[in-house]
Amino acid sequence: MSIRQNLQKLLDTPTKRYSAGVGLVALAFLAYTLSNPETHTKPPAPLPIVQGQKLRFPAGHPQLALLGAIQAKSADSVVIELPARLVWNEERTQRIYPAFAGRVLSLHADIGQSVQAGQVLATLASPEFGAAQADTAKALADAQVAERALARHQTLFNADVISRKELDMTEADALRAKAELARAQSRTRMYGSTQGVNQQLGLSANIRGVVVERNLSAGQEVRPDQGGPGNQALFVVSDPSVLWLQIDARESDTESLKPGTKVSLTLPNFPGQSFDAKISATGDFIDSNTRSIKVRAVIDNSKRQLKAEMLGTARIERKLAAGVLVPASAVQLLGIEHWAYVQTEPGVFEPRRVKLGYEGLQEVLIVDGVKAGEWVVKDNGLLLAREFRNAQDEAKQHTPDPSVAGASKTAASQ
Repeated sequence: MSIRQNLQKLLDTPTKRYSAGVGLVALAFLAYTLSNPETHTKPPAPLPIVQGQKLRFPAGHPQLALLGAIQAKSADSVVIELPARLVWNEERTQRIYPAFAGRVLSLHADIGQSVQAGQVLATLASPEFGAAQADTAKALADAQVAERALARHQTLFNADVISRKELDMTEADALRAKAELARAQSRTRMYGSTQGVNQQLGLSANIRGVVVERNLSAGQEVRPDQGGPGNQALFVVSDPSVLWLQIDARESDTESLKPGTKVSLTLPNFPGQSFDAKISATGDFIDSNTRSIKVRAVIDNSKRQLKAEMLGTARIERKLAAGVLVPASAVQLLGIEHWAYVQTEPGVFEPRRVKLGYEGLQEVLIVDGVKAGEWVVKDNGLLLAREFRNAQDEAKQHTPDPSVAGASKTAASQ
């Protein structure tokens, strides 16, 4: 059978025709490859080499574009950036909780309303407070009876009808009744009632300010156990024209956060704006979990732009010893030592052991190891460190062992 007939038989079925087509394409690609020995893949870039204590990259090496460098600048101060939060000025804030159980009868103030000291914000119907009012009324009646008894016994004593002992006992009863009346009146007067029993308890503001929170509605039942720290106040009255700025500072920054220090606050909601504040108090203990210290500053808010619970960044200028500032990404910690890579000339890098005078989140101060004006690698320092180790290992492989070389010379001489 001829070759032509065999090929025709091979292509009789669709599957056989597809397989044969794939084989022909493969043979054609193989023939093209063999006839064109030049490949289109680029040769690998030359590896960087070690020259003394420096690493030199060949000109045009692709990794040079990844090693961004910045010029070290001399500085004697640095701006510290710390997280901050605006809160109410607690010296001008009152949180109102229920002193007696009761039900809300009426509301007299709402959020945003200005109130005066002594103004009633809400009225409760409280049987418990009614009992306190009744105690006051009873104490008043007892005190009046005791006073009349004392006056009568004083007259009888002057007429030698009763003894001195009886008069003294009457005087003691009158004093006890008077003390009980004072106690009962003081309790009810504290909550806005001096006499009468109406079971109505008024929730009043003790300071002048603005109602910034209201957490109750008409008909709501309230209890004294709902008050105190950790519980929501029924009303919060504050003076929003002056706010507090709570700053979480690091241990290393406490020296720069003394009372009277000026602070600049920036907020995401006010781009391009900053607000001045002044530190008023610094905490005396460090949080064991976060290793931070609480710092409080006072900020003017007379324009009412700022709101409590806004989050921002507090910037504080810290004076430093003489040195150079570089980005924090330019310094690596190896063991207990800090290192940086300096670009001594284009494509040549030298590792330097450096000493830090200040270590911040964005910038660090180098007091030894780098001079002002030198170019320090700020990007991909770990990549450069890896290339340096690889180049050192490559250099060791091509460096003859002195002991082996000495043995070879001895054998040759013999």
